[in-house]
Amino acid sequence: MAIIDRRSFLKGSLASAAAASTVLGPTRDVRGANEKIVVGLIGCGGRGVGVASQMGGVRFVCDPDRHRLAAAAKKLSVPPAGAFTDPRRILDNKSVDAVIIATPDHWHAPAAILACQAGKHVYVEKPCSHNHRESEILLETARRTERVVQHGTQSRSNQLIAGAIQMLREGVIGDVLMAKAWNIQRRGNIGRAKPTQAPKHVDYDMWVGPAEFMPYQSNRLHYKWHWWYNFGTGDMGNDGSHEIDIARWGLGVQTPPTTVAGLGAKLFHDDDQQFPDTQTVVFDYPGDGKVGGRRQLIFEMRIWSPTQPYGMDNGGAFYGTKGTMVLTKRGKVLIFGRKNKPIEAEPKKPPQLLGHQEDFLDAIRTGRRPNADIEIAHRSVALVHLGNIACRLGRSLNVDPKTHRIVGDEQADRLLSRTYRKGGHWAVPKGV
Repeated sequence: MAIIDRRSFLKGSLASAAAASTVLGPTRDVRGANEKIVVGLIGCGGRGVGVASQMGGVRFVCDPDRHRLAAAAKKLSVPPAGAFTDPRRILDNKSVDAVIIATPDHWHAPAAILACQAGKHVYVEKPCSHNHRESEILLETARRTERVVQHGTQSRSNQLIAGAIQMLREGVIGDVLMAKAWNIQRRGNIGRAKPTQAPKHVDYDMWVGPAEFMPYQSNRLHYKWHWWYNFGTGDMGNDGSHEIDIARWGLGVQTPPTTVAGLGAKLFHDDDQQFPDTQTVVFDYPGDGKVGGRRQLIFEMRIWSPTQPYGMDNGGAFYGTKGTMVLTKRGKVLIFGRKNKPIEAEPKKPPQLLGHQEDFLDAIRTGRRPNADIEIAHRSVALVHLGNIACRLGRSLNVDPKTHRIVGDEQADRLLSRTYRKGGHWAVPKGV
């Protein structure tokens, strides 16, 4: 298992790492600093419009809900001729250089793969895939087509987070042996509903896309899709993607865990949600098998809780041989030494760290890999998929770190992929 220890880290600062990244993963169409990058937005919910507003250069928008489409076009000053319900209208447009994909999870990887194949650079919201196999195909496609693919885990471009991770590498709490990520907040109940006709302003067939077809139901569309197996990845994939990524980053593990143990249950929400509202998952990284070489990562979720650890709805803690660090993207860093004695230390601001959207555009212009490159995303989102499988089946998983397959459990291994729409669909990735 690859673990970044502080000795290795001290051989080169974040500044030198940032400089080195400019020569990684070159693209075929490096741009001038002032050259316009034309962007298309696929998925016009609040998150998509928010990312597009900060990025600029958006000339085309797409969403199967015509009401959301019109609202996004108005906010982003996109003329009616640039608004579509079919993403192929953007993907086939040779004037588009890059796309933002902010759809439901089941469209993330299929749309991103098609975009790379069409020569577009991609900013894909988290999680980058609905299942593990899609992540693998997206990573392979991005490398083969030499496209920049930025993942929507903005903490990779957060100066506070990056500075705190640097402190961990420098040994502020000794050797970090364990990390915990948590997602603890009060989510709403999605209620119970029955299939009905989709509203006339929604192209529901396009919304379902390559996923298994399920009839329209009012508590599936617009954000509530997160808690349906067919469309989402639960809150572990929703907010948990951010915290798991930070925890893995700080822990310094680069390969898959070999054992995943998880339990999930619905303890609070009596509704149609298929994913649990409560989860505890442990990922074990054996390293070289010796004491000091092993690592553990824990994910804890309660989406019904009115209170949070350290006042943080989403956050994490790192446990080292000399202390503990508590860290959240909300802007809080707490460090404790022996006997819980507070350590007063401010994270250093890493040089040359751009904002997340600016970093994406700069990566396109310079030909380097972005802060949240698809390979980083693939490694972190793998934990989401493995954790959800363990909780869904109620048993531990054994993972082969070389093949990334679940061994000795055929049912669990099949869940690394999914069943797509009967009869096929133009967006189903090849190789699934």
